[in-house]
Amino acid sequence: MTFRFKFLKIFILLFTLSMAPIEVFAVSPSSINIDLAPTSPSAGENTRITLSSYGSNLDTVSISWFVNGKAISSDIGMKSFSVNAPQNGGETIVRAVITLPDGNIEKSVVIRPSALTLLWQATDSYVPPFYRGKAMPTIDSEVKVIALPEVKIAGKEISPKNLIYDWKKNYTNEAGASGYGKNFFSFVNDYLENLDTVSVTAYTTDGKYSSTANLNITASSPQISFYRNDPLLGTIWEMALKDGHTIQEGEGEIIVAEPYFIAPKAIWSPSLVWSWYINGELTNNVFTYRKNWMPIKVEGGISGTSTIGLYVENKDQLIGNVSKQINIEY
Repeated sequence: MTFRFKFLKIFILLFTLSMAPIEVFAVSPSSINIDLAPTSPSAGENTRITLSSYGSNLDTVSISWFVNGKAISSDIGMKSFSVNAPQNGGETIVRAVITLPDGNIEKSVVIRPSALTLLWQATDSYVPPFYRGKAMPTIDSEVKVIALPEVKIAGKEISPKNLIYDWKKNYTNEAGASGYGKNFFSFVNDYLENLDTVSVTAYTTDGKYSSTANLNITASSPQISFYRNDPLLGTIWEMALKDGHTIQEGEGEIIVAEPYFIAPKAIWSPSLVWSWYINGELTNNVFTYRKNWMPIKVEGGISGTSTIGLYVENKDQLIGNVSKQINIEY
C-alpha cells in the first residue's frame, strides 16, 4: 500500500506540472532591426529600408509602411521598402508598423541626405609650365585628398570646418588624420602598392547628418619628353621631339628634357641627379643651372645619327627614377 501511495503522489505531481500555464514572451522592439541602404544617401537617391528579426518570423505577418505620416504600402511579409531621399537640407521619416499576434511594433528611420565630393592632388609631382593636364602621383610621392561636403540644415549650409571626419586608407582607420574640422588627408604612396583607396565619412556633431565617399588613386610612372628650345620663342611646348629628330648641318639646338610626374617637383633639388649620355657615354652638361638642358651642335661635313640619353635619379627614393633616349639625325 505504501508503494502505491507514493506512485500516486508522483503521478499527481507530474499531472499538476503538465497543467501549469506556459509563459509567453512578447517580441521586443529591440529584436527587430531596420537598416538603410545606402546608409548615407545623396539627394534624390533611391534608398531601400529593410526589416530583419531574430525573434519573429516577419514573412508571416502584416507590415505597413508610412512616409512622413502617410500610409504608402502594406502587405504580408513586406520586409523592405524603397523611397527616394529628399533634397539636401530636407528629411524623410519612414515608419514601419509590424502587426504581431501579441501587438504591434513600430520601427522608424530618418533619411537626411547630404553630398560629399572628394578631390585629390599630387602635391609633389612635377609638370612643366603651361601643362593643361593634372600632375599624377608616383610611387613614394605625396597625395592630398580634400573633402567637400554639402550639408544643409533648415536651408543653411554647414561649413566643412564644423563637421567631423573619419578617414580611411585602404580600409584602415586613420585616427591621426580624423577629427573635428579635418576635411583633408595627406599620405605618401606605398612602395608595394600602386593603388590606394581613400574613404571618408563626414557627419555633424549631433550625428544626424552624415555622408560617405571614396575614391581610388592609382600611381603613375614618371616619363621624360624632349622639346626644342628656340632662341627667340623659348621652349616649344606644343610639339615634343620625335625619335629621329633632324638637326641641319652647321646648326645647333638646345634639347630640353621635361620629367613629367617625377618627385620632388622642384627639379633643381639636390636629391635629383641628372645624367646625360651621348652614344652611351656620360657627358657633362654645360648648363649647370639648367640640368634639364643639353646643347647639340652639328659640325660641317659630318652626317649620321647620335643617340641622346638621359637618366634622372632621386637619391632619396628606392624607385621612381626615369630615363629616355632619342636618336638625333644630322
